[in-house]
Amino acid sequence: MTRVVLAGALLLALLTGCGSDTSADQTVVVYAAASLRSPFTDIGKQFEDANPGASVEFSFAGSSDLVTQLTQGARADVFASADVTNMGKAAEAGLLESAPVNFASNTLTIAVAPGNPKAIASLRDLTRPDIAVVVCAPQVPCGAATRRVEQAAGVELSPVSEESSVTDVLNKVTSGQADAGLVYVTDAIDAKDKVTAVAFPEARSAVNTYPIAVLEQSESPELATRFVDAVTGELGQRVLAAAGFKTP
Repeated sequence: MTRVVLAGALLLALLTGCGSDTSADQTVVVYAAASLRSPFTDIGKQFEDANPGASVEFSFAGSSDLVTQLTQGARADVFASADVTNMGKAAEAGLLESAPVNFASNTLTIAVAPGNPKAIASLRDLTRPDIAVVVCAPQVPCGAATRRVEQAAGVELSPVSEESSVTDVLNKVTSGQADAGLVYVTDAIDAKDKVTAVAFPEARSAVNTYPIAVLEQSESPELATRFVDAVTGELGQRVLAAAGFKTP
């Protein structure tokens, strides 16, 4: 009888172990570019619903700042960059567990106050002395894109400040601290009626491609891979498209 009871207990334990959800009580930490805040928050919620017991924690900032934090020892499972340059830096530092996958693209637009009271119609208008313009710092993907569109348009901007993330640029415009700012199309869409977007043709010369990858230091690599699959799969692509992102 004792042997029967022990055998039954062992079988129950094996069945329980085989049937357990590996995502239970696990957290995937995602470092993502600031411009991904809105769609990734949505994807994260749907990911948690599809993976009971799992949770997603985000850290949103400029891609260059995120790479710096990761190289200095910050712990994360997934990195999503707003350009291939900063993902390349992460790869060179030996931070990636797998090859990055491109999942979206984005371009710049000019964000101005609602109704465009300064009548800004082109990138060259941002050089007018009566326009206070804000851009991203050169090391940030949106800043690098800004330099490329300046070259394409043959203009040189004189910004009143250079910010560490595209959301900081947008905040300067929505708060009235700047007349205009160069932000991603998706950020202007997400801001809704807080800004008016002014498209300009030179933006096509600076398309930013967004890659995502699982990090070598991940403590939950299986769950991290599942999150990457969610972003690059039908769910993520649907959410990203609704936010204004284009395919890579």
